[in-house]
Amino acid sequence: MNNNVFTCPMHPEVQKDKPGTCPKCGMKLVQKKGSEVNTTEHEHDEFAMMHGGTEVAQSFLRRFLIVTVLLVPLALLSEMGVEYFKVPDFSLRPYLEFAIATIIFYFSLIFFQHAQHEIAARKYGMMTLVSLAVGSGYLFSAVGTFVPSLEAEFYLEISTLIWVLLFGHYLEAKSASAAGDALSEVAKLLPKQAHLLVNGTVKEVTVETLKKGDMVRILPGEKAPADGVIMKGSANFNEAHISGESKPLHKSEEDHVVAGAICIDGSVEVRLDRVGEHSTIGQIQKLISEARQTKPNVQRIADRAAGWLTITALSVALLTLLVWSLIVGQTFVFALTLAITVLVIACPHALGLAIPTVTTIATQLAVKNGIFIKDMGKLEAVKDIGYVVFDKTGTLTKGTFGVTDVTGGEDLLAIAASLEAHSSHVIGISIVKHAKEQKIALKTAENIKNIAGKGLEGTIQKTRYMIGNTTLMEEKNLVTNEAKKTYAKLAEEGKTVVFVSDTKKILGLIALSDEIKQESYQTVEALHRLNVKVAMLTGDNRGVANGVAKKLAIDTVFAEVLPEKKYEHIKQLQKEGTKV
Repeated sequence: MNNNVFTCPMHPEVQKDKPGTCPKCGMKLVQKKGSEVNTTEHEHDEFAMMHGGTEVAQSFLRRFLIVTVLLVPLALLSEMGVEYFKVPDFSLRPYLEFAIATIIFYFSLIFFQHAQHEIAARKYGMMTLVSLAVGSGYLFSAVGTFVPSLEAEFYLEISTLIWVLLFGHYLEAKSASAAGDALSEVAKLLPKQAHLLVNGTVKEVTVETLKKGDMVRILPGEKAPADGVIMKGSANFNEAHISGESKPLHKSEEDHVVAGAICIDGSVEVRLDRVGEHSTIGQIQKLISEARQTKPNVQRIADRAAGWLTITALSVALLTLLVWSLIVGQTFVFALTLAITVLVIACPHALGLAIPTVTTIATQLAVKNGIFIKDMGKLEAVKDIGYVVFDKTGTLTKGTFGVTDVTGGEDLLAIAASLEAHSSHVIGISIVKHAKEQKIALKTAENIKNIAGKGLEGTIQKTRYMIGNTTLMEEKNLVTNEAKKTYAKLAEEGKTVVFVSDTKKILGLIALSDEIKQESYQTVEALHRLNVKVAMLTGDNRGVANGVAKKLAIDTVFAEVLPEKKYEHIKQLQKEGTKV
């Protein structure tokens, strides 16, 4: 049994059980993810799926530019050129017209392939009508070139039609490439290689070869290649790409790790339970791929209209031929000329250009501004929205854990950074980074002692210092009422707070959080001016979420929401009668 499925990067609805070319755009079909395929082919096909839209767009653009150049001499050599542009007529003129029009006609063969697909599917659309008009117009004109008594030509008309539709296909392909760009960005969330454990030995393999049940080792700074469960070791993981939680999460044995999560410190061994298209990242890629098959409602209406127009045009053309030849009594050639004229005039030039133009402009503007439209049909509903829902981490905020407050001045920051320079914890890394940005020189710290889950201590210039959480300071009996008030104020804003002290007293506090983007203030304000409410949906804790929402004047906050539960909150807003 053949389980291979080949599909078009630009038209995913086209699927065949063997290699070939797309009947719609002529692009080479690639093997669909999940069908039987070896690793090398898979990597090539995945690349083609990501970049296919761009390749097809460039192909149509080249065809369009060639036809544009050829239209100039064709127009000058046409009967219109002789009559209006006063081009001298000569005996070889019709044959030169025929030669140029034949080259242009060659570029329209892609429409005939598309029409063949429509006819096979019994969904007669624009390409069926275009092919009938272009084919009959070209053949009739070609016969007229060699049989002068026919005295009829449609070379310029059908060539102009081909020119317009090639440009429409170029815009459509350019719009489709936006999904490929998004797929490429999502693919970057996964590593290329993985450390597969085979009988205790580490083997370097490509991510595509991993299977459910495989054991892999993830080292500091590396990404999880698939979803799995930690079987050995512990580490802090950054899962902001999925959960929206800006603060890294500590995970140990039996905890779940999602594909693309970054291991910040420590080394873990993970048993994979969801790989490839079944992993979290794979499901995201699937959603994006499905988005490529969506169309605006107006395009669906246009497709249906094109189907009825095809049947109507054929009926009218046939009726024209019969009436003028049998009833009116004109010659068959004259009646046929009128019938072909009906087909050419009926061709939906506007449908072939206007809708792809609007779709492309909307898609490109969205992508340029960081928005991927999951369903093009929803594009027309945007004008009626009552709520815009934002994720927090990396959208409203910068997505990086950074220092926001230091109570105690440069000396305090220098002490803290000098101690944390010996730590691999995200808090320590952030403090050291902030000190370097402030151009504060670090001091030599000795006798460093890590206090698990609480902080660390060390000696700087013969003085013993400590940096850590409330638990550590309470154990040392150093917490004062003033320190508690400062801590409570910062913590209420959703910030992570650490204390810095010597052996006698607390010297100050350092607060860290995910900083708000400057443009977020402008965005929320602009939406409010449009009478649109703003909601924030995040996996981050409620304190952090409320702190960000208060600063941005956000109307509704959904915090501590698991990724699979986020959709429920969207549905709830919709049930309240508002478009989201």
